[in-house]
Amino acid sequence: MEVRKILWPTDFSSSAEKALPHVKSLTEKYSAEIHVVYVVEDTAHHDPWYGVFDEDHVNRIVEYGQKVAGERLGQICKKYLEGCPLYIRHIAMGDPAQEILKLIGYEKIDMVVMTTRGQEGLFPFGSVTEKVVKNSPVPVITVPILKEETETEA
Repeated sequence: MEVRKILWPTDFSSSAEKALPHVKSLTEKYSAEIHVVYVVEDTAHHDPWYGVFDEDHVNRIVEYGQKVAGERLGQICKKYLEGCPLYIRHIAMGDPAQEILKLIGYEKIDMVVMTTRGQEGLFPFGSVTEKVVKNSPVPVITVPILKEETETEA
């Protein structure tokens, strides 16, 4: 199997960071590109929490989310991924699992590396990870995150 492009989805949680040693190792082994993706939740399609937001307010929330995501991706790439031959940052908006699956096809990703648990940490297998594993056309390596690990970090 030839691995030229590896996708690492992140939600900026400490759980997601636990996949980085695996991402770096695989990237160095295969001299592959790293594609790092963060998905901004599309707040416009959720039920209102504290009243209804007008379109301008929703757009400002989305713009702020994209700005922060860009800054965080830059920090992660600079801090953790310097030793990798090439890394490419992606910011998507929508449902995380769906956007990850779209990116796999669009960028012709060969392998995905992600943790079994993200921000939520409530279930033994995160819902995003489960959807990606069940629907991915390429191999998905899952890095287990034990419940005890997420509890001690909180």
